[in-house]
Amino acid sequence: MSKTATIRARIQPELKDKAEYVFRRLGLSTTQAITLFYKQVELRGGLPFEVAIPNKITCRTFANTDAGRDLIVCEDTDDMFRKLGV
Repeated sequence: MSKTATIRARIQPELKDKAEYVFRRLGLSTTQAITLFYKQVELRGGLPFEVAIPNKITCRTFANTDAGRDLIVCEDTDDMFRKLGV
């Protein structure tokens, strides 16, 4: 099948750079990554990941952690599991 369709989109340059860095690490070109995304949309009949609006608790947690509040700092995974009681 020939490839003749063109997609144009404007996105933030920083987001583009970060995503393309990930694509390169995966061995994908941007075109291949977009094609992969479109193919997954076709196969699944929708987005290939969950899209949800965060609830109030999640939004408050994001705001607190972004502000550096209510954080539990762990030295390593053992410390983390100990603090979690696992």
